Amino acid sequence: MTLGYDLYWSFRSPYSYMVAPRLLALEQDYDVACNVRPVYPLAVRTPEFFEQQDPLWVRYFMTDVFREAAFLGLPFRWPRPDPVQRSPDEGYRTPQPHIHRLTHLGVAAAERGRGLPFLREVSQTIWSGETDDWHEGDHLARAAERAGLDFAELAHAVDADPARFAAIVEENQVAQRAAGHWGVPMMVFGDEAFFGQDRFDQLKWRMEGRGLTRREED
Repeated sequence: MTLGYDLYWSFRSPYSYMVAPRLLALEQDYDVACNVRPVYPLAVRTPEFFEQQDPLWVRYFMTDVFREAAFLGLPFRWPRPDPVQRSPDEGYRTPQPHIHRLTHLGVAAAERGRGLPFLREVSQTIWSGETDDWHEGDHLARAAERAGLDFAELAHAVDADPARFAAIVEENQVAQRAAGHWGVPMMVFGDEAFFGQDRFDQLKWRMEGRGLTRREED
């Protein structure tokens, strides 16, 4: 029996990037189906969240993301440019030219059954440090191609009806909170939410208790 779970994901989350290879390997090796549900990052949804943080939170966070990437053996650098823009005067309450379109592209990829590979390839492009100006040229197109998608078709669908994709993201965000948390990455299996990339092993453990089986080799 195929086990299914919901994945709430943000392209601005370094921890989402870090868990992607394990989630993709899980689906490749086991009879598991991931329902990708992209959401906007907290910086866009609730910018006041960051405005109210103790300064120690930022310092610890910036230490932890680099340490965790090194621990996992993943290349890592803060993106250039950041998917979420911040201005000195308005903070995160400023026009966002990148994150909305990225999130909508993730929704479109999920609708085409290639959501998880798309998240993996695009987050690698953005967060690995291997690509400057990831938003320019054909970087995203090549990431989509590696995920088995036609980027021109994907982009046309998103650009032709942004309101529909924004509504789907809003539905995902409402469902995410109803499932028990607001952060990403967040996996929901059965009636349990597993928040954070460091909860992957618990997610798999819970699936094993519910009959997780390996895929048959071809």
